[in-house]
Formats: sequence, structure tokens, C-alpha cells
Amino acid sequence: MQEDFLHYIWKHKKIQINELKTIAGEVIIIDTVGQHNQNSGPDFFNAQLIIDEQFWAGNVEIHVKSSDWFLHHHEQDKAYDNVILHVVWEHDTDVFRKDNTVIPTLELKNFIRKDVLDKYKKLFTKENKWINCEHDFANSDDFVLNNWLERLYLERLERKIKVIESLLKESKNDWEAVLFKMLAKNFGLKVNGDSFFSLAKSIDFSILRKLQSNQQSLEALLFGQSGLLDQDIEASYSLGLIKEYRFLKQKFKLENNHVLPCYFFRLRPSNFPSIRLSQLASLYYEHQNLFSKIIETKHLDDFYKLLKVSTSKFWDTHYTFQKESKSSKKKLTQPFIDLLLINTILPLKFCYAKQKGVKMDLEIIKIATSIISEKNSIIDAFNNLKKVSKSSLDSQALIQLKTAYCDKNKCLQCAVGNTLITK
Repeated sequence: MQEDFLHYIWKHKKIQINELKTIAGEVIIIDTVGQHNQNSGPDFFNAQLIIDEQFWAGNVEIHVKSSDWFLHHHEQDKAYDNVILHVVWEHDTDVFRKDNTVIPTLELKNFIRKDVLDKYKKLFTKENKWINCEHDFANSDDFVLNNWLERLYLERLERKIKVIESLLKESKNDWEAVLFKMLAKNFGLKVNGDSFFSLAKSIDFSILRKLQSNQQSLEALLFGQSGLLDQDIEASYSLGLIKEYRFLKQKFKLENNHVLPCYFFRLRPSNFPSIRLSQLASLYYEHQNLFSKIIETKHLDDFYKLLKVSTSKFWDTHYTFQKESKSSKKKLTQPFIDLLLINTILPLKFCYAKQKGVKMDLEIIKIATSIISEKNSIIDAFNNLKKVSKSSLDSQALIQLKTAYCDKNKCLQCAVGNTLITK
């Protein structure tokens, strides 16, 4: 038995409401169950009850066993002095107020509806299951599921903006600087994300602002700080970058001792750090005040136009500094821009709106539903149960569902799990 289940039962009155009695035989009438407290202190605040024809207003505490009161040392905590009812699954000892009178106790196991208890046990039966409800997920109501996914998507955005809020604090609310750091991290993808992030943090954004009108200077800055110019390279373009970087390093007193190394191993050539850094430099060369443009952009097609930049000319015939390759224009692709939108731009817009007190949820949701669903093992597994992920909103929400609810057995806080128990 989980205490969360008892919270759920009390909160939603999934009990034989007209037959409730304390273990002493006192009739209980519930006026209001109280406000569910997610922090420290009693589990429900400001409940209103009639116990043995006497009106009580106060708090309700819930445990699996009555003796948990002492296990949690509530008898020593003043926050529990105003508990008017102790709700437990199993009563094994009395609990007393300061004046030595017994706190009335409701033993729930005698009053929970059998069908609710059976569904709860079925949901939490320990089998070799990917998620607890995998045998029933396909039958989940579409309306309930779609609304729950939208809420989960916004919940995931809230989690993502914690990093942004931390960077804003470090940069004294320089949104352009934060955008650069977040974009750099996502240009590096999984393999070089940490490396590119450490690179971006090694550069004061005011330096990048000063160099934005010169593409070669931008590339020299990024390639130099990344350590990619430390290789044995001889092309005139490369030598020009080395010369420019030495000048910039001295002028701006640059250090890159804490920048993590970049990796090429097992990457597709289009994802080589050399290509991604050149594209990042091009993005800032082509767009002054990029953050303002991103905030002003409201439609997916306009984002594709804004972000579809290419490498500088040298990289048309190269993937690395050392070796020439067949000529090809290396633009940011639509799937890559989708990743930038999902992981950087939409969270940043969400954070900006939240800090400015502007309502932008519908705009962000509209863009997220216009982007095709991501593909990964979590999404594939959910789609095998029920074809549910059609957009990036769905895929992000399903990742949130699996990691924040399914993996933590928080079925009672999940709209799907909730309906399985109550239907």
C-alpha cells in the first residue's frame, strides 16, 4: 500500500462516504477534504468535518499505519498540533493531542470501494512491464490523453527553463548572451553539446557582438576557442584563421583552458564540429539582434527562413581542415532546425514570456504541434501501445510522462492512471 494512494482516495472521496466512522465508532461527515499540501506539514490543510455531531475545522494527516505518526516524529512538531483527523490504512496505535486526548482515526481499509482497490492493485502489480498501464494504455480516452499531453508539454518546458533562468542570472539578464550559449549547446548535439557549451561560456558575448560584421573573425573566434586550430593545418583559409585568432586572443585576453575537446568519432560528416561551428558563425554573421528576431517570429515557416544558414565557402569543399571533399552546400536542414526549436528556441520564448508576464502558451503550442514528432526509444514504445505521437508537442510530453511519472510510479498523479482507477 502506498501513501500516495491514500491521499488520492481522500482527495477524491473514493470511499463509502455515507458510512464513515472512526475506530471509536464516531460518525464522520466530510464537508471539505481540505487543500492538498505538497510541502512539509500535514497532508491536507483547512478540512471541515463533522465528527460525532461536532463541527471541526483543521488539518488531516494520512499514513499507511497509525504508528507512522511517531516514526515521522510528528508528536514533536508544532505543525501537527491542529490535526483533527488521522486517516490511515491500518490502525495499530492511538495518537494523542497535547492535552492527552486521542486524535480521531479513520481506518480506510474498511471503507474503500472494492472496485477501486482492485483496479489499484492491478495497476501496481509488479510484472515485467515497461510501464504499469501498458496493457490498458491503448484504451485510454483520446480527449483525456490529448489534454494531459498538452499539460505535460508545458510541464516539460517549465523543467527546461531552469537552465535558462540560471544563465540569465549569471549574465545579468542578457537574453542575447543566453541564446548564444543555448544555441551553441544544441548545435553540438549529444556528442559535442557539452563541448560547445563550454566554448560559449568561455567567450564574453560582448566580444561576439563586436565581431558580428566579420564572418572570418567569428569563425576564428569559435574555431580557436574550440581548439580545432591547434591541429597541423596548411590551407590558406586555415592559416588566415590562425592568424586572426592569435590577434583576437591577445586583444580580448581569451582563455580556453576549460573548454572541453570536440569529437569527430562516429559522427556523420554533416554533424562534424567543424561544420556546426561554421554554421553557428554564419547564423550570427547574418543576423544582428537574433534574440529579438526569434521573439518576433511566430510561425514555423518563418523560423525555417530565419535559421536556414550555410557554412562559409571553404566548407563547401571540406568537412575537416585537412581533407578536400566533393563540393556541396552545407545548410542547416529542416530536421536540425526542428531540434533547435524544440530544445532551445521554444523554451527560451516560454521563459521570456513568463518573466515578462506575457501569455504566449497558445503561440508556442501551435508551433510545437506543427513540428513533426521526434523519434527515439521512448516514443517508439508508446506508439507501439497506441499511435499517439504526431508532433513534437506529443513526443516531448511523452518523454515527460515516462521520466517524471511512469518511471517513478506516479500513476495516481497521471490523468491516464487516474481514469483507469475511477472508470
